[in-house]
Amino acid sequence: MARKVRLNQLAYARSGDKGDGSNVGVVAYTPAIYEFLRAHLTPERVKQHFSEICAGDVVRYEAPNLLALNFILRDSLGGGGSESLKTDAQGKTHGLGMLQMELEVPDDLPLRA
Repeated sequence: MARKVRLNQLAYARSGDKGDGSNVGVVAYTPAIYEFLRAHLTPERVKQHFSEICAGDVVRYEAPNLLALNFILRDSLGGGGSESLKTDAQGKTHGLGMLQMELEVPDDLPLRA
């Protein structure tokens, strides 16, 4: 069996920006959660989640020693901080946005206490 949970029950996130792209680092609470996220939190899934703001590619980098996945969302800031009319042209809230994503997780995967 599986249940639907928000990513914030599995990990925390940090985000920032560089030019017209943002990066979102997702850090799993446990090694088991990291392995689940490694298999299911794909660049395609992240691109779909941010479809309204991310016009470019999404690239994922893995940092298993940190239990972390880092996503680069290209062309997601409307030109960047000094060029965009977006209210968050610097990507600071993209981590919070990522944590709202819902995932189907197995019932036997322990969540954050």
